[in-house]
Amino acid sequence: MIQMPALFIGHGSPLNIIEPSAWSASLKELAASLPRPAAVLVVSAHWVSPELRVSAAAAPVQMYDFIGFPDSLYKVDYRAPGHPELAHEIAGLLSAAGFPCREDAARGIDHAAWAVLVHMYPGRNVPVLELSLDYRLAYRKWFDVGKALRPLRKKGVLLLGSGNIVHNLYQFTDETDSKPYPWTLAFNSLVKEAVQKKDWGSLASYATPVEASRKAVPTPDHYIPLLAVLGAMDENESARVFHESFQNASIAMTSYIIS
Repeated sequence: MIQMPALFIGHGSPLNIIEPSAWSASLKELAASLPRPAAVLVVSAHWVSPELRVSAAAAPVQMYDFIGFPDSLYKVDYRAPGHPELAHEIAGLLSAAGFPCREDAARGIDHAAWAVLVHMYPGRNVPVLELSLDYRLAYRKWFDVGKALRPLRKKGVLLLGSGNIVHNLYQFTDETDSKPYPWTLAFNSLVKEAVQKKDWGSLASYATPVEASRKAVPTPDHYIPLLAVLGAMDENESARVFHESFQNASIAMTSYIIS
């Protein structure tokens, strides 16, 4: 079986689910260029827990984990199947690598997953699983989590980190096309440079007392999925940007493919 690439996708506002954009077009184009995955494992910015957990329901519920948006958004139906057997395998891989992982049969699929997959696989026929963010793990450990998941790629599983490299809702502006703040652009560039150099140390220590990093990443939840996906990279692979845009001044939609 062909090894699947790994992806980090900036998902931004839930409005991206229903509003056509260059971002959604890039996802449709990307999916059309890739082999059809056996399943998708999403490292979700919207599932934070005191341990690693993997969704294990055969038919996970669709979670509308946002409020205050147009009614049409809550009518979007994306109920894809789960994959309990694969969840068990994932938990085993992580546990064997020193990261105990619990199979969670009650967990649904949040919008970090389906906001992206509704554009990539609108047929809802690719099994979807999610991996939570264990807030106890040191940032550098997330590369090791990704490494533990690397064998899944050879089995046709698409590993997808869903978050945002820059995600500051405290300085969010109402206009989607607002000019990005200087620190939004600065931190996005710093990350791109570090990814190109495979400077995992710099990426793991993003929260150093630098104005750009403090403002760009006020909380780590949307940033950590990038580290996990980079950890799944083979030595002979590289990461390249396949989409880059900015929304509401304080969100970077920069997205990577690893192959």
